[in-house]
Amino acid sequence: MSCNILDLVRPNIKKMQPYSSARDEFKEGGESFVFLDANESPVDNGINRYPDPQQRKLKEVISKRKGIDCHQLLLGNGSDEVLDLLFRAFCDPNIDNVITLPPTYGMYAVLANLNAVENREVLLDSNFEPNVDGILKAIDARTKIVFLCSPNNPTGNTFSTERIEKILSSFYGLVVIDEAYIDFSEKKSWLSELESYPNLIICQTLSKAYGMAGLRIGSLFASANIISILNKIKPPYNINVLSQEKAFEELLNINKLKNTISSIKEEKESLIKVLLEVSFIKKVYPSDTNYLLIEVDDALKRYDQLLKNGIVVRNRSSQPLCTNSLRITIGTSEENDKLIQIIKQL
Repeated sequence: MSCNILDLVRPNIKKMQPYSSARDEFKEGGESFVFLDANESPVDNGINRYPDPQQRKLKEVISKRKGIDCHQLLLGNGSDEVLDLLFRAFCDPNIDNVITLPPTYGMYAVLANLNAVENREVLLDSNFEPNVDGILKAIDARTKIVFLCSPNNPTGNTFSTERIEKILSSFYGLVVIDEAYIDFSEKKSWLSELESYPNLIICQTLSKAYGMAGLRIGSLFASANIISILNKIKPPYNINVLSQEKAFEELLNINKLKNTISSIKEEKESLIKVLLEVSFIKKVYPSDTNYLLIEVDDALKRYDQLLKNGIVVRNRSSQPLCTNSLRITIGTSEENDKLIQIIKQL
């Protein structure tokens, strides 16, 4: 199904002129230039100047790593900001709707409520896969976005390629695939399909496998047309100087990333073997992420027991299809050993 992106944009966003910051207007220069354009302090302390509003240096290394053109990349103050920008650019408040697939990442619903956009929930099936027929039935003329979290949070599984392809091919609006945990999955990213589907948007993050949660940097990959629309409404200096510089520095060390992912996967497999032998654990769900969803006899009881012993996990029992479930992030070898020791005592 063909998709004209401009048809999906809110009318007021189409018409608006973006704010032009001082550094947007001036793109070339060097240390020899005298900057008297942005009302900054002239006293050099390393952070007295505004950051690059387009994060060009950081985008260049991310684009090279991902094999995607810089013009198809938007960086945000965490993935939550780029997701919020999608609502603001494409969804008319109190008119449009989006579709989410519980159990899933809770911020989709929060952002829908924040932007006064109806959130139509279509539950995953019993295998935690998208109910494609249910999704297509829920779509109407005012549906702007379908959110797919793959690998999914909190269930940990990567969605079927065939099911995602059917949604992309059958839906006129935007399909957002949130790949926050894709670096842990054996399945490939959907980045290679951007040219095939003009309505495809992919979100990734530096918070998980890259170990930079404290920097708050999220990535959104899409067509240059979609990126251009989102750039109109993003805050001018949304990623600070220190975050840009530290992220750039960390991204140069590809071996560190590979070693981290490998270590987490090994720890996960070791932890699974132990958990499967625990009497009160009924099931350990397959995981393509850095966490495990487990079904226990009494989630609240086990959560409180772990907490009293200094172990903090996440009780996901309030989520659909996740009765008596706990989500456990894979920690260091020492942290996992402590978890195992406590669990065996319960």
